[in-house]
Amino acid sequence: MSDLAAALDVLGPRWALLIVERLLEGPQRYGDLQRDLDIGTNVLATRLRELETAGVLRRLPLRHNTRAYALTERGLALRGAIAELSRWAAGGAAPDGLQRV
Repeated sequence: MSDLAAALDVLGPRWALLIVERLLEGPQRYGDLQRDLDIGTNVLATRLRELETAGVLRRLPLRHNTRAYALTERGLALRGAIAELSRWAAGGAAPDGLQRV
């Protein structure tokens, strides 16, 4: 399996990158992620579990059964890739002088 295919196994499912993007702003509580992303609780729970298993994020210990999540170093390393994807989607300049098709 190529490195790109391995990355897509973790980050390709719907909502995964949007969750990472939100967590780039800092730790977030489960309920805040659900509300801000307008995502179903079953999908959010699944994606968080997958991202935690992949080492992209970790659960933070909070009181009263409240769950919060933060990116690990591996997750924080996605900042540049997410910025480039956002720039690409907005129609900005192609990275490294590549021509758009």
